[in-house]
Amino acid sequence: MKKYILLIFSVFFVAISFAQTVLDDDDANPFDKNQKDSYKMSNIYGKNHHTSKKVVSFPSIREADVMWSRKIWRDIDLRQKINHPLYYPQDPTGQAQTIDRDNLFSVLYNAATFNGGDVSIRAFNAKAGDDDEFKEEITPTELINQLQGTRRLVYYEDQWGDDSLDVNGERIIKTHDDEGNEIENFDNAIRQSDIKTWRLKEQWFFDKQRSVMDVRIIGLCPIADDRDEFGALTGGKNMLCWFYFPEVREVIRNAQAFNLVKNEAENKTFEDIFIKRMFSSTIIKEGNVYDRDIKEYKIGLDALLEAERIKAEIFNIEHDLWEY
Repeated sequence: MKKYILLIFSVFFVAISFAQTVLDDDDANPFDKNQKDSYKMSNIYGKNHHTSKKVVSFPSIREADVMWSRKIWRDIDLRQKINHPLYYPQDPTGQAQTIDRDNLFSVLYNAATFNGGDVSIRAFNAKAGDDDEFKEEITPTELINQLQGTRRLVYYEDQWGDDSLDVNGERIIKTHDDEGNEIENFDNAIRQSDIKTWRLKEQWFFDKQRSVMDVRIIGLCPIADDRDEFGALTGGKNMLCWFYFPEVREVIRNAQAFNLVKNEAENKTFEDIFIKRMFSSTIIKEGNVYDRDIKEYKIGLDALLEAERIKAEIFNIEHDLWEY
């Protein structure tokens, strides 16, 4: 009899303890007066899965275990629907802000320019011959100037349209408009909405220790559509910089991206998208003796077929290692 009473008392105690835990959970109560965090106030429950996520270490690789390896370059076109989580949200006005997420470039740009956050990353020059070997690091100021462009000076003009001169005969610079607002005019500025392509450098390899064909991303490069001085698209591409992916993982592991299946409870981080290969891309180059892109010897449909051939070749190399 005592055993039954003890069992009933234990079940009752556990039930009360569980109920008390739920009622006292601050994250479960969106109307708590002490909650001042906008991130928590915009959700009915605490989203801690991604914000507290740690970087998962990759298995170590020994040179002796790598039987085959090849570097591949890809272009991720953000206009494709599956790649939209990398492009949106976009804010052309610069006034609105999404609390719980941002686009991929904004996340990396803020980390590289020390604009918020505790983790910073390095950016490398991509201008000198489309360098993708991380040889020249650029400073945060250089990256900001590259995005904002060159400041264009505005001068005072008289009633005849001539430049106003000071006592030394030099033109007077106009820093504020008639309403007292500071004049911000830049030439060659890059619009974030024009960054519609990401170049990805990766390395495929077969690890005989684990008996798997694996891939590791090495670097990411945002590419913006080029515009002329009148703001019209020229059809050219502007490679901004290269980010070293092992450093980038420290930033994107907690940066959320919207889920295309319209289930916000299943949102992914940018690290999930890249590690799980949840994106669409086109191969533009493979490691070769000429060090040339596909577009240098194939054009149009032939270039797409060449990309598919390289993709199939990697698949067949792994497939041919096994006997059935």
